[in-house]
Amino acid sequence: MRLVDTHAHLNDDQLIGDLDGVIARAKENGVEAFLNVGTTRQSSVEVLQTASRYPCVRAAVGIHPNYVHQAEESDWATIETLSENPLVAAIGETGLDRYWKDAPWELQLESFEKHFQLAAKRRLPLVIHMRECEAEMVEFLGEMQGKYDARGVMHSFNASWDICKACLDLGMFISFAGQLTYKKSSDLREVASRVPRDRLLVETDSPYLSPEPLRSQRPNEPARVAFTLKSLAETCGVAVEAMGERTTENAYTLFPRLAVGKRL
Repeated sequence: MRLVDTHAHLNDDQLIGDLDGVIARAKENGVEAFLNVGTTRQSSVEVLQTASRYPCVRAAVGIHPNYVHQAEESDWATIETLSENPLVAAIGETGLDRYWKDAPWELQLESFEKHFQLAAKRRLPLVIHMRECEAEMVEFLGEMQGKYDARGVMHSFNASWDICKACLDLGMFISFAGQLTYKKSSDLREVASRVPRDRLLVETDSPYLSPEPLRSQRPNEPARVAFTLKSLAETCGVAVEAMGERTTENAYTLFPRLAVGKRL
């Protein structure tokens, strides 16, 4: 079975100490490529360093909306420089978040637009975070699509079908993480069943969001993306292997630079 983990934080303290083991266990479960996602200037530097060490890993560089208020003036210049590296496959993690209250909303909007502009300039896709701001996200995505030629993925999607369809209409891919497997996530599985097959992706968001039946076991790691894939396949009524093939090819369609590293 072929798998791609399209969103992992491999340089997190919970994983970095055993990264050889983390990647080996993922390979044993069919994972052939990883998108390693930065959230700050420093972590973006680190995910790119990791991509240089492992042929199966590519980097996403950016500043997470929850950290934009902590960024120093020079941090964005560093992100722009890092994005020139061919091992960078995406821009982000960026987006909007109203759950945490630390980062001023206007600063989040300003940062998000910078990421859109950079993605269009580099011809790279975006990795987009959305939490408790669904309608505002759709409105802002519409504005950005009118200004910049860039698309991306709504990562760890956990919203309604109406929001999902709006994102799809704006050209976005939809990625599901461990929440899809939870017993109380029947509404989310219904959403997943309606997403066009060529727009579906799977991820772990490791070290977070461990899927069932390992939800209580932390940290989460990329090998467990297989459980999310199995849930997605069952939800969509297709064979697990076929869904693995479909989501893997989708990952390489959205993130072409990931495909370069798929031969382990």
